[in-house]
Amino acid sequence: MTMPNFSYVRPKSLKETFSHLSAGNARIHAGGTDLLGCLRDGVFTAEKVVSISQLDELKRVERLKDGSIRIGALATVAELTNHELVKEGYPALAQAALEVASPQLRNQGTIGGNLCQKPRCWYYRGEFHCTRKGGTRCFAMAGENQYHCILGGRGCYIVHPSDIAPALVAYGASVEIAGAGETRKIPVEKLFVLPEQGITKETILEPGEVLTAVLLPPAEEGFHSSYRKVRARGSWDFALAGVALALHFHEGRVAGARIVLSGAAPIPWRCPDSEKIITGQSLDDDIIARAAAAAMRQARPMQHNEYKIELFKGLIAEELAAYKRS
Repeated sequence: MTMPNFSYVRPKSLKETFSHLSAGNARIHAGGTDLLGCLRDGVFTAEKVVSISQLDELKRVERLKDGSIRIGALATVAELTNHELVKEGYPALAQAALEVASPQLRNQGTIGGNLCQKPRCWYYRGEFHCTRKGGTRCFAMAGENQYHCILGGRGCYIVHPSDIAPALVAYGASVEIAGAGETRKIPVEKLFVLPEQGITKETILEPGEVLTAVLLPPAEEGFHSSYRKVRARGSWDFALAGVALALHFHEGRVAGARIVLSGAAPIPWRCPDSEKIITGQSLDDDIIARAAAAAMRQARPMQHNEYKIELFKGLIAEELAAYKRS
């Protein structure tokens, strides 16, 4: 397909940005690594593309007075892999950023765009009028579904494409969302929408709203985190399976835990049953095996993706085992 015609503007303030967005069929342009592909492939249309690349206030990464970290939505993915504040206090985020796509795309793509990107399902991206496009059928259910979800699917079986989002959920991070009328702050965990909540939406962002920043809570002593991703090829692929861990240890026991999966569900998928099993415990082989199994207890695979269950169990077990001596 060819790129459709659209007008292109570069506002110099958020106020001007909201004015352009209110005009009708307009789309935000940040890094453009997903937007331009969606326009070319006909995933959606736009009469106007509103570039926010000149809004320097959205590019800063800074420590706030309370010790938290504020990352502007236009900070590039590559910047997250190398920034000292991220590498020192939030290693899972740096690791997740390094797993995103190719070096060229990491240099161009932004953290805001990574969180708000569209699904990579080949039916959604192809010439199929599927449920996510307002149709009546999810073609993955009886089609090629080896990369689709095993958790949280109902009527649509995409997997959430972001590596960064699971790490942010594991940290309990929040996002700032600005609109013409107000600015609100919500947990990253509540940013995303399951198909049963809104089958044509990926996030709770309303028309005219802009994700402006990510807020990370202060790093704590005794807090350990990591992100690991398994993919079909050694580079540039989206996750077949991934896990972000954020564990707080006290006297050799897990005092608090967050386990969040990528490649498993239409949203970054937390595993509360697994978290409960390891909290208050020393990590031994039995506890780890129980936690890994619990993460997959509600899995509902389709014809071609049952392999993901054992893949996730093994991945979670291996990553937890790395903390046995913490």
